[in-house]
Amino acid sequence: MSRPNSRTTPAGTPLGDDFHVYDTTLRDGAQREGISYSVADKLAVARHLDALGVGFVEGGWPGALPKDTEFFARAAAGELELRHAALVAFGSTRRAGTRAGDDPQVRALLDSQAPVVTLVAKSDRRHVELALRTDVAENRAMVADTVALLRAEGRRVFLDAEHFFDGYAFDPDTALGVLDAAMGAGADVVVLCDTNGGMLPLRIAEVVAEVAERTGFRLGIHCQDDTGCAVANSVAAVQAGASHVQCTANGYGERAGNADLFAVVGNLVSKLDMPVLPDGAFAELTRTSHALAEIANIAPDTHQAYVGASAFAHKAGLHASAIKVDPELYNHMDPSVVGNGQRVLVTEMAGRSSVELKGAEFGLDLAGHSSAVSSVVATVKEREARGWSFEAADASLELVMRSALGEPAAAPFTVESYRVIIERLAGGQVVAEATVRLMVEGQRVIATEEGNGPINALDAALRAALTPSCPWLDDVELADFKVRILNPRHGAGHGTDAVTRVLVESADGAGSWTTVGVHGNVVEASWLALVDALAYAALRHRAPAPAGVAR
Repeated sequence: MSRPNSRTTPAGTPLGDDFHVYDTTLRDGAQREGISYSVADKLAVARHLDALGVGFVEGGWPGALPKDTEFFARAAAGELELRHAALVAFGSTRRAGTRAGDDPQVRALLDSQAPVVTLVAKSDRRHVELALRTDVAENRAMVADTVALLRAEGRRVFLDAEHFFDGYAFDPDTALGVLDAAMGAGADVVVLCDTNGGMLPLRIAEVVAEVAERTGFRLGIHCQDDTGCAVANSVAAVQAGASHVQCTANGYGERAGNADLFAVVGNLVSKLDMPVLPDGAFAELTRTSHALAEIANIAPDTHQAYVGASAFAHKAGLHASAIKVDPELYNHMDPSVVGNGQRVLVTEMAGRSSVELKGAEFGLDLAGHSSAVSSVVATVKEREARGWSFEAADASLELVMRSALGEPAAAPFTVESYRVIIERLAGGQVVAEATVRLMVEGQRVIATEEGNGPINALDAALRAALTPSCPWLDDVELADFKVRILNPRHGAGHGTDAVTRVLVESADGAGSWTTVGVHGNVVEASWLALVDALAYAALRHRAPAPAGVAR
């Protein structure tokens, strides 16, 4: 049985079933070290993927894993209503020497009620003989029997030809025979799997084109990232004739991971003009990536292609000068198309254009204020030479810019002094007591509070002093606190005497912001970051951000 390969349709034309975007985050992606999805997590992931518009969501291996069995049961009971995607159950062919109908694992695939089943089968003769301990003929019969049974039960069947590229190089007839057995029994697609992840793009393209020419079958591609080429390999396979591509969200997967769904789709849509998602869904790429990272409890990769926070961030002054003229000069695409945004990083490498562009992000027009721009550039360079870093602390940078423009201080207070006392009690408990002396609205205010450490105590004392006149502080919380001991080149000391950089992330109901402090004393560094954090909170309270400016 043979089917011609589907080809690309013109941009803007829905591909429908002509091209498959197939996601295996819930099965292959879940094999990543550190990921452990609950059933509720799996349902949430599936909903996000469906909302993005992928064609197929592989839910797991029913019958093999209790959580996966429960997932399919709850999906069948109505907890998962998919608008775009078809739910897929994954499993293996019947065991050697048995009947497909008698194999409990095959029955579990049917019991899952998934409309699509993906079967994995060995396509490398060495794996057939050494791992399965059977022969080539029986392996083909295992494939054909299982596919035929599932088709007779009304299921659509895809076949993952495991270790295909290695097997094709070792014994092409055996590898092709597995594909033929599947398609002859009624499979829709045979997926060529680079299971060990050792292939490179040119070889992938060569093999896919050759297999397409020899068989006429509809081909899919599944790539692992062990050579760092999974995305390139997947795109190369599509260009060579594959019309079904298997990926995982953010490249999650075993070892080095799988082909990243967002990079693959990003390339297919923006570089090959293939409309593989529903209208409007491409702009949801960044949001979906970050939502799925949150569910996996893994920090988003800031340097991830297309969707990373740094994917369109520019640090060099030369870049900023060109971007000021035309953003496309240093961006390969408009970041808003994938729901991302361009950022300019102001560091010691920054020039005047960087400062002006960054100011525009904050809603500040610096273009007509040459002396203010010069002041900001000089301040940033001088402070970064001492260990400050503004690229991760936009709030502190905005305060510097506003000060250079001559705006009144954002902080609703001025600091007279502070003091922190650390006491270790007899039982081993450590208590910190902080006292702050401030001028607030022309009045001298003194507040003393305790905390579980000096920073906690200082934060509490500041709030106690300010809350009567700044009730909005009740909505502000310290969300994260990071301390880094800097290289001795940033200061005279080393070890416990070294310069310390502190980043404080604060949040309220409307968003979050980060401030920075640097000093040879960790408490002073933390104090500087805390004061900036509250000053920026006052700025947010005083004036809403301009339209389109995130704060």
